[in-house]
Amino acid sequence: MEDDVLTVYGYVISSSYRENSVKSLNESNKIPTNLAEDIGIRTNHISKVLKELKECGVAECINEEKRKNRVYRLTSMGQDVAKLIDKYDD
Repeated sequence: MEDDVLTVYGYVISSSYRENSVKSLNESNKIPTNLAEDIGIRTNHISKVLKELKECGVAECINEEKRKNRVYRLTSMGQDVAKLIDKYDD
């Protein structure tokens, strides 16, 4: 496993919101409202989490031009991080 994936993995698991978001996005692409419901946080918090995941290269928006109902998915880096989370999840 590459060092950059391990570094990002460490960043993601340091926040339960980020970790749970990656787990949820690993199941399917989601809009922010559905993601917030899935992981049990308020929708106003999910935009910060998604911004953090985008900045570290874990998630991406596939329809950035839309104002509402933007769809997010994991990048290839995000998929590698999700595999590590699954591997080490208790």
